[in-house]
Amino acid sequence: MLSKITNFTIKPLEEGRFIQPVTLQYNQGEIAKSWEAVKSHDSVAVLLYHKTKRAFVLVKQFRAPVYMHHPDYELTYELCAGIVDKEVSLKQIAKEEIDEECGYEVALENITEVTSFFTNVGISGAKQSLFFAMVDETMKVHEGGGIHDEEIEVDYISLDEAKEFIFDSSKAKTPGLMFAFYWFFENYPDI
Repeated sequence: MLSKITNFTIKPLEEGRFIQPVTLQYNQGEIAKSWEAVKSHDSVAVLLYHKTKRAFVLVKQFRAPVYMHHPDYELTYELCAGIVDKEVSLKQIAKEEIDEECGYEVALENITEVTSFFTNVGISGAKQSLFFAMVDETMKVHEGGGIHDEEIEVDYISLDEAKEFIFDSSKAKTPGLMFAFYWFFENYPDI
């Protein structure tokens, strides 16, 4: 069970650990323009499919920016994911995130790169690379949940419930997760 949120406040950011607020100035044609943005890390995300449970492996966690705007959504449903903050392959970062967040040990050769896309195009424009892997209980090495002070809950959405889940507005989820489900249904129609 994830900890209860208390004493939620909003303060201006003086110096960020992971992001940097900036003003972008440029000319578009003859018009001088400026745009407020955030410099941030690129990321990886992994759609995990559990073969024996016939379910997608997702993570649930508290996301303060979502809560700031929509306090009814205390937890978000997401793909296993992480920022690109070290000099290793994107696939290696995906492998490490699968282990840290979900508790599965997946060999690099069993992780497939699907595509990449840009997220938060109006604020950060960061690139996210999407991967896919299948898991089963023989690959489970621990319960997952993240590292350091992360509070991540592993959840399973059955294949039978997934299409309805995509459109369930009562569940906060990312467009990357919804896209990944569609990609799976298109590429694995007979599972």
